Amino acid sequence: MQNHDYNLPKEVLNMLTSSQNKDTSLEQLIQNGGYVPPSEDLIIDAVSALALGKNVLLKGPTGSGKTKFAETLSNLFHQPMYSVNCSVDLDAEALMGFKTLAYRDDEQVIDFVPGPVTNAMKHGTFLYIDEINMAKPETLPLINGVLDYRRTVTNPFTNDIITANGNFNVIAAINEGYIGTVPLNEALKNRFIIIDVPYIQGEQLKQLISDQTRLTDTDTINLFVKLSGDLITAVGQGNLSEDAASIRALLDACDLSTMIPAKRAILRAIVDKLDEEREREFVMNISDTLF
Repeated sequence: MQNHDYNLPKEVLNMLTSSQNKDTSLEQLIQNGGYVPPSEDLIIDAVSALALGKNVLLKGPTGSGKTKFAETLSNLFHQPMYSVNCSVDLDAEALMGFKTLAYRDDEQVIDFVPGPVTNAMKHGTFLYIDEINMAKPETLPLINGVLDYRRTVTNPFTNDIITANGNFNVIAAINEGYIGTVPLNEALKNRFIIIDVPYIQGEQLKQLISDQTRLTDTDTINLFVKLSGDLITAVGQGNLSEDAASIRALLDACDLSTMIPAKRAILRAIVDKLDEEREREFVMNISDTLF
């Protein structure tokens, strides 16, 4: 997807152009993009923040497209992007790298294999931290200095002080209130510009289904858009968990519906992912009224 598809204002487009990475050595890490925003303001605000050297935190429900949003920013800036997928097991080695035994000139030596934070800083690329609030609170302070004006970190394994090069910047994503997450502390949150990423609906969702799935029948696409709207409403009313309204799961169902009946596609892609029988029945009842 090209820049002009987002109708970026001239001043923002100029900032983007001047900030684009011209280095081709890590071209394989530049993402494909393709995010369809509910409002073009989301793209404009994120591009503006990154072009000004700010970190961006994408906040929104599961399946709302936060990772695709981050990949699109990588694409727009022509900027390679290293990624960290957070979990309760995330430790300093997963962020910074690790030591390993190697052989050089027939002699055994200790080498350091850099991790995503180290690589992104040294190469001056984007760093994407997915589900940042899944990490243990004691792990993330390690990179506080990476996220503020200092743009430096001391590697705990080599004692080297690493200072970020080029257009290094951090994009993170968060699912607030999700099982297994912990609230971000204020010191960490204050290092980001926060952008709320809602579910896409209506005409934009129709376009997304047309662009990213094999489904071409207009009537069926409209029914899936209606299904998505009903699921999002049910989530908002507390009748369903966010998983049920995942746009990613909906797109899977759309794809499957080109091969098997739509209700069975919904069962496989959406319903069977839900833990509670009550929720599964709720979604199937909505599906029964539409298909």
